[in-house]
Amino acid sequence: MPNKAYKYRIYPNAKQGEQIERTFGCCRFVYNQMLALQNERYEQGEKYLAKFKANNYCNQVLKKEYVFLKEVDKFALTNSIWNLDSAFRNFFDHRARYPKFKCKRTCAKTYTTNYSNENIAILNNAIKLPKLKAVKAKIHRPIPEGWKIKGATISQVSSGEYYCSILLEHNRTAPSCLSDKKPNATGLDYKSDGLYVSMSGIVCGSPKHLQKSLKRVANEHKKLSRKKPGSKNYEKQRRRLAKQYRHIANQRKDYLHKESLALAEKYDVVCVETLNLRNISNKKFHIGMQTMDNGYGMFLEMLEYKLDDRGKEMIKVDKYYPSSQICSLCGLKNPGVKKLSVHYWECPNCHAIHNRDINAANNIYREGLRIYSERHLASA
Repeated sequence: MPNKAYKYRIYPNAKQGEQIERTFGCCRFVYNQMLALQNERYEQGEKYLAKFKANNYCNQVLKKEYVFLKEVDKFALTNSIWNLDSAFRNFFDHRARYPKFKCKRTCAKTYTTNYSNENIAILNNAIKLPKLKAVKAKIHRPIPEGWKIKGATISQVSSGEYYCSILLEHNRTAPSCLSDKKPNATGLDYKSDGLYVSMSGIVCGSPKHLQKSLKRVANEHKKLSRKKPGSKNYEKQRRRLAKQYRHIANQRKDYLHKESLALAEKYDVVCVETLNLRNISNKKFHIGMQTMDNGYGMFLEMLEYKLDDRGKEMIKVDKYYPSSQICSLCGLKNPGVKKLSVHYWECPNCHAIHNRDINAANNIYREGLRIYSERHLASA
């Protein structure tokens, strides 16, 4: 059974806010204490302490030594130990670096709790949470009937807002829209100063929310630089600046959600090209800001899960496939058009005049359908 999360804005009162902050601190404290214990055991030549034994150590030793740990949700502390174990597992499997201690000022303010004995529930205008009771919330969408609550993650962003993400388990009811026939598909080519160009010539631009707000952001930064670090006015201005950045991020997400939803509703298969956006945003291309502002990587993630929810499919074409160099009509490869400055070119074989982006989108579409057919023939 797949999982899905619904994220709600919550408005805790003063007492609830203090309890949430206390839980953030206790989770960070337990994480650091267990990391110090693992380091000490390693120096003494002892084996790595498994997560279940580490949890028992927290309940039997840490909670007796530090009584304040009993005041917060027990599942939050357990999940903090689970997170440390995942960090170590990633390190052992060479997927990440060695875990570091969490700092109060820089680490994310978040904790996760588990569902047990109806301790989490969605009410009319509130969410019931362990140790917090009913917290006022904006329930913008109800939980569908038959979906089960698995847990909740409470977080606070840099601008001071609180959010609660409810993890839900559900049965997949979306029927598969794909068949052996040729699917309703399209190909998308990345547009550096926008979002994408489709094979039919539709250009999806970018509103460039960050670039439009640069003056306002610069003014907020200037005001912050004139405040004394650590003062109340400094903290107030820091939050104003964080709210400005948060507003820009929300604008971008809203636009990407709408564009990805439109494609997921219209097509059964969407063929895209995998790109290394970190390299594209490198300084030598001089398009770093607009690459990061359009959020193409986030757009592909949204599009992929929206297609998957509807029983549809996204086909990813390898980034080394020369989509912009191949003639979409006769298939001739023309390395002479590899430079990004070439926007239109004529095929030396069939003499067709191509728009670089539309031609690339058509080639991505053809290659994507080839991968799609091979994948479904292999699974048949």
